[in-house]
Amino acid sequence: MKHHIEPYENKNKPIVDVGDKTVPLIYFNHIKLKFKESHSYFLKNHESVIAVVKGKIDVFVDDKSFLNVGKRSDLWSGKPEGIYVGKSSEVLIKCSSKEGSEAYIAGGIIEKKFSSFKISHKEVQKVQYGSDETKTHRKIYHILGKNAEGKSGRLLVSELFTVGAGGWSGFPPHKHDTDRLPDETKFEEVYQFRFNPSNGFGAQFLYPDHKSMGPIYHVKDGSTILINKGYHPSVAAPGYQMYYFTIIVGKTHRSLIQYFEPSHSYQLDTIPGIKNMIDNFK
Repeated sequence: MKHHIEPYENKNKPIVDVGDKTVPLIYFNHIKLKFKESHSYFLKNHESVIAVVKGKIDVFVDDKSFLNVGKRSDLWSGKPEGIYVGKSSEVLIKCSSKEGSEAYIAGGIIEKKFSSFKISHKEVQKVQYGSDETKTHRKIYHILGKNAEGKSGRLLVSELFTVGAGGWSGFPPHKHDTDRLPDETKFEEVYQFRFNPSNGFGAQFLYPDHKSMGPIYHVKDGSTILINKGYHPSVAAPGYQMYYFTIIVGKTHRSLIQYFEPSHSYQLDTIPGIKNMIDNFK
C-alpha cells in the first residue's frame, strides 16, 4: 500500500482517486485554474467539499449556483470558504478571479445524498491549542465539522497550521483505525502538506503499534500522506510554518474518537487546550 505520494504536478487530476487501495473511503483532488478556466466532476458515491485555497470561484451544483466563493489571497491569510456537495451531483467550478484560483476537493463515501450548501468564512470554526513551551502550538480551521451536523455524512474537513516556526502536530501520538466504542472509531485520513517558506519540510510518522519503529516519511511542500491505520504524529523543521489540509472519513461513525498511545497519553494534561481540540473533531 502506498502511504506517501511525493509532490508532483497533478494537472487537476485526482491525487487520491475513487477506489484507492490504501484509503478506499476517500477522494482527493488539488485543482488550479486560471481566470475563466473551469473544472467539472461527478462523484457517484462520495459527498464532497470544495475548499478554496486562494482566489475566488463560482460553483454550479446540479440546479444551484454559488458565486464568488473565497476570501483570501493565499492559504496563509485568513479563513477559507467552501461548498459542500452531496453525492451523485454534477459539479462545475469556474475561476472568477483574474489572479487565478486554487482549491482542494475532499470526498468521502456516504450512503445518503444531502443537499449542497455554502460554507462561508464566518461559519468556519477556529480552534487554537498548545503552546510554544510544549512545541505543540497549533491552529485549526474546521471547514466541515460541527457546523454541518445533520446536514452531511461522515466527512470531516479541516486546515491545520503549526503556529510559529517548527513544532509538533498530531501529538500525543494517536490512532483511529478500529471501531470499538467508546474508546475509538475507525476513520481513514489524507493530508496534503504545504510549507511557509515553500522550501520547508517535516516528517510524518506512521507506525502500527507501540512496539514498531516507523515508517517515517520526509514530507515537503505538496506531499500527500494516506493513513489507514496506526499512530501518526508529525513534526515541522525549525524556521518553517507547516500547514496540512485534512480529510477524515469515518467507516460507520461521524464522530472521531482518537485512541492515544498509552505511554504518551499523560501529555493530554500538559498541553494547553488539547482536550477542547479533541472535542471539536465531531
